Amino acid sequence: MKKLSIKLGALFFLIIFGLETFMFSFLHSNIVESRIEEELLALQARGNSHRSILEKSLDSDTISHVTLMESEANTDVVVTDIKGQVLDSSVPIEYITQYIERSFSSIPRKGQVVEDNWKEESYISTVSLLEINGEPAGHVFMFQNTESIHSLIDRLNEHFLLAGLIAVFLTFIIIIFLSKALAKPLIKMKEATSKISKGDFSVSLPKIRKDELGDLAKSIQLLANDLSYLKQERNDFLASISHELRTPLTYIKGYTNIIHRRNLSIEEREKYVSIILEETNRLSDLVTDLFDLAKIDKNSFVIQKRLIDLSNFMLKIEQKFSPAYQEKNISLVVRCPDDLFIKADPLRLEQIIFNLLDNSIKYSSSGAKTILTVMRNSNQDVQITIKDNGKGIPKKDIPYIFNRFYRVEKSRTRTLGGSGMGLAIVKELVHAHGGTIKVKSEENKGTEFELTFKGEEKR
Repeated sequence: MKKLSIKLGALFFLIIFGLETFMFSFLHSNIVESRIEEELLALQARGNSHRSILEKSLDSDTISHVTLMESEANTDVVVTDIKGQVLDSSVPIEYITQYIERSFSSIPRKGQVVEDNWKEESYISTVSLLEINGEPAGHVFMFQNTESIHSLIDRLNEHFLLAGLIAVFLTFIIIIFLSKALAKPLIKMKEATSKISKGDFSVSLPKIRKDELGDLAKSIQLLANDLSYLKQERNDFLASISHELRTPLTYIKGYTNIIHRRNLSIEEREKYVSIILEETNRLSDLVTDLFDLAKIDKNSFVIQKRLIDLSNFMLKIEQKFSPAYQEKNISLVVRCPDDLFIKADPLRLEQIIFNLLDNSIKYSSSGAKTILTVMRNSNQDVQITIKDNGKGIPKKDIPYIFNRFYRVEKSRTRTLGGSGMGLAIVKELVHAHGGTIKVKSEENKGTEFELTFKGEEKR
């Protein structure tokens, strides 16, 4: 009983078999009771018919005629006077004495059942009251041998047994197909999850009907796709990080050996020391990004908000970035109205803007233009937009650019290829401030990042 299909089949069979047994028993009992009731009503009606004849002419000829008719039928009649003395009978008296000697307090006009215990008694019986001129004159007892009833019930039992066997057989066949139909997609899902647990995410589940099993299949397929993507991203990240760490360390080690082993002029020494310092700073920035992401994952990232005058804040950013833009012959335009305030962590907000502006420098060519716009939107929220006309982002990459370690530029060149953590950090910082970030981009036309934060009135 280890297979799911067998367990499901056995469970369904037991449930349906139990229901069928109950229904068949209930139906059999009702049919038997109904049939016995019909027999008693027919017996009583026959007795009432004889009573009507005898009430018109209660003489020996009429009584003999009635008993003679019943002697040829499968029922019997006994006619007695009001004192219980047998006037005539179609059945030997010794067989029915116990029934006619019973006392009856009052017998209704429609008659009365004397004996209905067909299971244990030899006869079922009814009695009708004879009246002459409104006065009781005798009784008409009707009897039917229970052997015929037992024969009828036996035939009924045979029919029910045959119907029950056919029902059980058909139920068994249906349940076999039903359990296999239910278990088949579950078995495929089990095989798929087993492959996933072994690190093989190349699973493909067939499309099934739109129900809970279909939802489960979609969830497993989505999980496999996500895990496959994460595995690929992890491999890309490890390759990227190893490269990013190895490159500055190689520079630092190489130029340190040059300074240590050679007699260099002051100018050459300063040049190599400057390169070592630059690579050290690059390595420090990379480690800082990794620590920031680790803090965000542990929910230990602290945002210290205070009221910021965005006009002065953006002016400082323009002053810091203008030299870098001028060096690449890219124009930077900052538009920010006065008296616009936001409650945020100034260091983290500066980190957000710096990362986005740094990307616009990396992916824009000489003569390009970057516009940083700050305004209050229709919802009275502060909206910061950074728009450039650089290389743009391929459409297929846009959904993934905020994923950690994702790189649009796969070359890992010193000029373009970053670590793939900048935009992931930007997104986490924006969300930590309760804001939102959106991106619009088109290849060779430029990119626009839109940040929205809750604004503050001037205090």
